[in-house]
Amino acid sequence: AAAAGAAAPKCLALNDLSKVLRTSRRWDELLEAWAGWHAIAPPLRPKFERYVALGNKGAAEIGFPDVGALWRAGYDMSPEAFEAETDRLWGKLKPLYDELHCHVRARLRAIHGKERIGDKAPIPAHVLGNMWAQDWSNIYALMEPYKGQPSLDVTRKIKAKKLDEKQMVSLGERFFTSLGFDPLPATFWERSLLKKPVDREVVCHASAWDVGDRDDLRIKMCVEPTEEDLITIHHELGHIYYYHQYYKLPVLFQSGANDGFHEGIGDTLALSVTPAYLKTLGLVDRVPEDEKGLINFLFKKALDKIAFLPFGKLIDQWRWDVFAGKTRPADYNQAWWALRLRYQGVAPPVPRSEADFDPGAKFHVPANVPYTRYFLASIYQFQFHRALCKAAGHTGPLHTCSIHGSKAAGEKLRAMLSLGASRPWQEAMQAMTGESEADPGAMLEYFEPLRRWLKEQNKNEVCGW
Repeated sequence: AAAAGAAAPKCLALNDLSKVLRTSRRWDELLEAWAGWHAIAPPLRPKFERYVALGNKGAAEIGFPDVGALWRAGYDMSPEAFEAETDRLWGKLKPLYDELHCHVRARLRAIHGKERIGDKAPIPAHVLGNMWAQDWSNIYALMEPYKGQPSLDVTRKIKAKKLDEKQMVSLGERFFTSLGFDPLPATFWERSLLKKPVDREVVCHASAWDVGDRDDLRIKMCVEPTEEDLITIHHELGHIYYYHQYYKLPVLFQSGANDGFHEGIGDTLALSVTPAYLKTLGLVDRVPEDEKGLINFLFKKALDKIAFLPFGKLIDQWRWDVFAGKTRPADYNQAWWALRLRYQGVAPPVPRSEADFDPGAKFHVPANVPYTRYFLASIYQFQFHRALCKAAGHTGPLHTCSIHGSKAAGEKLRAMLSLGASRPWQEAMQAMTGESEADPGAMLEYFEPLRRWLKEQNKNEVCGW
């Protein structure tokens, strides 16, 4: 409490608390920010219970056993087959995640001490640089594999160049136009929200819109001058250009081949934002040339892409069990942490109970946004990237490819985007990649040099949790 006469303590919003997790290295400060944000969720719990009951009632009225089955039915296969498909994809990628977890835990143990992070212990959720431990790239500086390599600190360069919100979005637009896509319309710049207003509260969670499904394209995002936001801009513009390619189709076909496709398009292009491409923008000084530079680059990328996979899978795993009645309201929080332990090897930093409602602290849960799409997109994007690189005539390792400027890759991408949801996703996949099922092999190929390096690093570690 504030001392008498002193100013009341400032209440921090999620953006502020996330900044603490991103930048602070002090255990107690991180813990305070983590616990502070998670304390907002308990009042949502009764509302969430009610929403589950109403949702299931609605699902039953249109012939589904529950909302989870309804969500899983949107993939041109039976709900059961789809659940098995997500298990198949995770099974192939789990060994790579386990190697990354093992190495990151060892490095964090060296920083925070053995009494806080034990030998075969899960990683406490507040020390991974992100409020939900879903993306670990903010702790890259703490564990950069090789010091003295060319800097990959794009955020520093964005700040030094004083790029504003509009200039950052223009960089993303430039990537799409280099592939032969149209520039963004004037109305996009007039109607988008790119900067957090000072006079009112807005939802800062980034989103892309075609208002009225008539090519009225906009994004809503409180852009910050960071590398993370530059990548998010590419992601959101992926939605925008997808809308733009299919808005003339009949309204029922105006969506992605499946929701994972929609989430994956911008991220696919962001994979082409390689150090070589960033150098052309003046956002890195030198391109890593040798093995050490390559490991730094892939390690940083893995802290984002590989670290996300189990989180991407477990959010809906939790909700599917809730909708199906396997997880009762009295066990919401316990079931949540059981899945986070099982999939992520992450544990709460302070004891939790059913007085808490930690799933409610993640935007997509109270906002009713299905999440498996992000898991699928994480895998599809590498498969899409591999196909577009082939179309662009790239030779050499997959991680060195940028399709920037390739009209041939743009054509391949447009062929798939313009189908919208008019064909089953397997056919849209075929149109772009020549393959009719999801293949995690492209992601494994991309990270292969890092996997070998991680195995070597972990030789004396007890992995697992």
